[in-house]
Amino acid sequence: MANATTGSQHEGIRFVLNGKVVAADGVEPTKSVLNYLREDLRCTGTKEGCAEGDCGACTVVVAELAGDEVALKTVNACIQFVPALDGKALFTVEHLRQGNGDLHPVQQAMVDCHGSQCGFCTPGFVMSLWALYVEHEAAGTRPTLAELRSGLTGNLCRCTGYRPILDAGLQMLDLPAVPFDREALAQELQSIARRESFAYEHEGRRFLAPRTLSELLELRAAHPQATILAGNTDVGLWVTKQLRDLPEILYLGNVDELKVIGERDGKIRIGAGASLTDAYRALARHYPELSEMWERFASPPIRNAGTMGGNVANGSPIGDSMPGLIALGASVTLRNRECARTLPMEDLYVAYMKKAMTQDEILEAIEVPLPAKAPGPVLRFRTYKLSKRFDSDISAVCAAFAIELEGDRILGARVAFGGMAATPKRAAAAESALTGAVWNEATARTAMAALAADYAPLGDMRASADYRRQAAQNLLYRFFLETRPEHPLPTSRLSVFATA
Repeated sequence: MANATTGSQHEGIRFVLNGKVVAADGVEPTKSVLNYLREDLRCTGTKEGCAEGDCGACTVVVAELAGDEVALKTVNACIQFVPALDGKALFTVEHLRQGNGDLHPVQQAMVDCHGSQCGFCTPGFVMSLWALYVEHEAAGTRPTLAELRSGLTGNLCRCTGYRPILDAGLQMLDLPAVPFDREALAQELQSIARRESFAYEHEGRRFLAPRTLSELLELRAAHPQATILAGNTDVGLWVTKQLRDLPEILYLGNVDELKVIGERDGKIRIGAGASLTDAYRALARHYPELSEMWERFASPPIRNAGTMGGNVANGSPIGDSMPGLIALGASVTLRNRECARTLPMEDLYVAYMKKAMTQDEILEAIEVPLPAKAPGPVLRFRTYKLSKRFDSDISAVCAAFAIELEGDRILGARVAFGGMAATPKRAAAAESALTGAVWNEATARTAMAALAADYAPLGDMRASADYRRQAAQNLLYRFFLETRPEHPLPTSRLSVFATA
């Protein structure tokens, strides 16, 4: 059995657990945080529901230093590996009970509002609410109903119908406050912060965590077969669902250079290690049309842990970020220890789950053109997602459309779909039908018909091939209705968020 010892030892994996510095050793590098908590530490408040980051029963809060500040985020313990906790803090539901035995205001509000029935999902809901509580209590604000709904989209409940849980979120700040001591936590995190790269090994399996980009590239060259790990929202399922053995892992999460988001040379540059939360926040400042996709991309715990670089480099044909980025003309920078090269994002994908990358290359960054300044052509851009569940679900079809208009004439068009082919793919025939034409009903109908030459989708458990073909055409028509020069349909007629 692995062990965790309280103190300032620097052996093994060291992190802060519920306010105390611990050191863990003898843990398999791919052991999930959930199983470590339950099996090794007997912290059984955190539950396993799905083991794939979908249900939220295992939700915990991870904190780490961001400069001199402490950043807290909810994550799914079931798909996070224990060595990735090194240098961070982990908070579970056991942390919330007060020293005198009183319940935390979040827990008490759940009791008062009858927010728990069978109780299995309750610890996860409590931890998601606690993250919101800490944020708003420190700011002296209160979460809105929309914020609560958004913050809880990664938590599923079969019993309560959610209303009592939302009521608890609205009432939790009415109770006597329990402030969170960020300063004390910052000091604890600084006491265990590593100045060097972290390498962890157990029974021949290795977890390598460089701190700089140059170290990462050297390790990639030396270990080309190692599994690249970023947010673990996909690789985690390789272990929990496919039972794959990963003898060597190269972890990007400690390379600060890969987390930088900035603007230069007319482009938004997103480091491959930046979280989906941070990446979408930066993009939505310039392209507010991405706000709904940001909200619907998985759930807060997935967006907090996962990276946009990981979603792009994974190459899944149903990855939600790629169609919108491709439609905006995004490019990717690939790097090895010798050089870097840049290519259009759509050229990264050569076949199903195959990329135009050499074994020693990593995805370093994504670059998205900033909106052109007036005067000039007007950009009309939208991205859409169709899935069985509105929140926290995988797309059946994901579409993105971008046209440049001068008056009512289309100067250029970029159309991209996910779920319609073996890769995220542009619609060359539809783009040709749009470019140079007047943006009217006839042009939209012609482009809709042209999609048949662009895609031959497959049917699967999410949607039939016929559904996908019809949905793709319908989404293009919706784009026309929203962006037509005369009487475009307003957002209030179309978006579920319009009155949120």
